[in-house]
Amino acid sequence: MSSACIFCCLCLCLAAAGEPAQQNDTGRTVLTVRSTLVQVPALVKTKGGQVVFKLTVDDFLLTDDGVPQELTLDQDTDSQPLALAVVVETGGAGAGHLVDYQQLDAVLAALVGGVERRVAVVSFDSTPHLLKAFTPNTAEASQQLANLREGDRGGAILDGVAFAVAQLREQPARYRRAILLLSETIDHGSKTTLSEALRLISDSNTTMYSFGFSSTGSEVSHEAAKFNSSEAGPARGCFSKDGADVEYEGHYGKQVLDCISQLAPPVRLATMTFLAARNALRTNTAQSIAKLTGGEFFRFREAKDLKAGLIAVSNDVPNRYILSFRPTALRAGLHVLRVQMKDRPQLVVKARSEYWIDSDTAR
Repeated sequence: MSSACIFCCLCLCLAAAGEPAQQNDTGRTVLTVRSTLVQVPALVKTKGGQVVFKLTVDDFLLTDDGVPQELTLDQDTDSQPLALAVVVETGGAGAGHLVDYQQLDAVLAALVGGVERRVAVVSFDSTPHLLKAFTPNTAEASQQLANLREGDRGGAILDGVAFAVAQLREQPARYRRAILLLSETIDHGSKTTLSEALRLISDSNTTMYSFGFSSTGSEVSHEAAKFNSSEAGPARGCFSKDGADVEYEGHYGKQVLDCISQLAPPVRLATMTFLAARNALRTNTAQSIAKLTGGEFFRFREAKDLKAGLIAVSNDVPNRYILSFRPTALRAGLHVLRVQMKDRPQLVVKARSEYWIDSDTAR
């Protein structure tokens, strides 16, 4: 298999779709076209952890909301430029790990590879900060990582990721986009809600690789309770707490389940996935971010663990298959993806689990 674009996960682009022709002010006929192309990188290994090469498109089965899709397999994407944002927690528990980032020159260079690149460094405590704007010089980024300063007591992971995605979106469209997240496992104090984060991650063509050190059990419980008490369900009328039937007072979980049972099968599947993914963001933010984008998550306690994980990621970079398809149903909202191997039970495939279609695309 040729080297593939590991990081380019979701692309919503314009292509022939057939809207009525119109005339502009100059009298010339203008044809508006729209379609959706979804790209899904898939890493395939044996159960023993060995990367599998030379698979073809016929070896994969992909469903969108349970419906099989016609796939193509992209070729020769290894030379595509890369924009990488390194996002580091410097506040809260992150302050105790700043020493772990002081000698990452070689592994960061290996992770980026030999392609044209731009690397930025973003730190976050209670708020995100751009420490190093995008530069083609990975040594400058490594130097910035080696000289981080301790932040305040906050650890707003979702705010840091949202800030980094915004920076990446300003890079040229031809660049792949990736985030390397170095943080504890649970979010502390983000203004970005779980639902906003889920949509942002699912709507982005950015793959995120997370390296997390553990939050304490009490911190996880505290943050989960805050999110549970302050954030309602998906923004659909049936799920609203305002104006709900009297029977649901104090029993919002029952209301959610009853709402789901009224939905059509594809919407029901997407809604259940939405709820599960959002709940996972509560209990292990760093790991869930990686899973949602088809990336990878590694735990680390010290510099040695971190370097070993980064080397493992750099070895996986050139070995992703890039599957693409045009959805048969352009339903607005979250879509559930499932990638499987055909007649190869001995193989394990890792790929993104959802993507998002905006309402203006779903016409």
